[in-house]
Amino acid sequence: MKIVGCDLHTRYQQIALLDAATGELEERRLEHESGEAQAFYAALSSPVRVGIEATGHTRWFERLLGELGHELWIGDAAQIRAAMVRKQKTDARDAAHLLELLLSGRFPRIWRPTLEERDLRQLVWHRQKLVWMRNAIGNQLHALAMGEGVCRKKKLFTKKGRVELEGLQLGPWASHRRQELLTMMDQLDSSMKELDQAVAEQAEQNQAAVLLMTHPGVGPVTSLAFVLTIGPVARFERSKQVVSYLGLNPREHSSGGRQRLGAISKQGNPMMRSLLVEAGHTAARLDAELRQDYQRLKMRRGSGVAKVAIARKLAVRMYWMLRSPASYAQLVRMQGSPGATLVKP
Repeated sequence: MKIVGCDLHTRYQQIALLDAATGELEERRLEHESGEAQAFYAALSSPVRVGIEATGHTRWFERLLGELGHELWIGDAAQIRAAMVRKQKTDARDAAHLLELLLSGRFPRIWRPTLEERDLRQLVWHRQKLVWMRNAIGNQLHALAMGEGVCRKKKLFTKKGRVELEGLQLGPWASHRRQELLTMMDQLDSSMKELDQAVAEQAEQNQAAVLLMTHPGVGPVTSLAFVLTIGPVARFERSKQVVSYLGLNPREHSSGGRQRLGAISKQGNPMMRSLLVEAGHTAARLDAELRQDYQRLKMRRGSGVAKVAIARKLAVRMYWMLRSPASYAQLVRMQGSPGATLVKP
């Protein structure tokens, strides 16, 4: 068997290859654009195992190795870096380090969704990116309006508010900016309607997403994104692992018997955290238990902390709904039964 430690870059890769049958070690740099890398892997006889760090822009490489019948392992970049003792960092050292981890059985392999699931993630990501872009445009329009003494908040984007916005007496370039921002907002609204429809259709075809949508406040976007982000729920033995995976767990620096907790780690998918906060805000209005928790935390710690805490509770609930599996109605009954231990953070 041939084992390859590969330090993958966008334009080239540095490899360290060991032939287990002969013990021969080869180190070299392969260019991508010239086709050198493709030719090298095509010339290797199976079985071949390649290990790389988790990084972006790897779709073509995964597809190439899959077509050639080679095995690709993708490792946690943070754990790989933590296992590097020496302070000297070069491409050759990184490739050799990956090879050593593969040979010693310490390679921190991570789960990867299928290519189809990753393509479906692009739908949810694209929709969320457009939402953020629309919010940025809305903030600029708010700034223009407030500069003229008009503060309407959400009402600025109603029919009446838009007429008022368009009627403001602005300078030539400010008027030009206002018109272009309004045009971009209309275009984004049109695109988002199409994407919302596509997300709803995909969510209806996913049994796990349909189950999650039975929870108040959880719509097609949040449910589908959660399913695609978490993957097989059996990967997580406890809900705390899901919370940590999403970056909703607190930072901790404890020593000498004293525990110090900080803000959330944010070591996870930023889109999923944003969606959970939005969904949690709606769920807190529709679910009695979440509403009570939100009001209590808001009084004690402020609305910002309360929103994040509710997002965490919602993520735990969604995890257990998939783990059970149970709909929202079944979840409520199990929570209310004596001695129920279904939903515990």
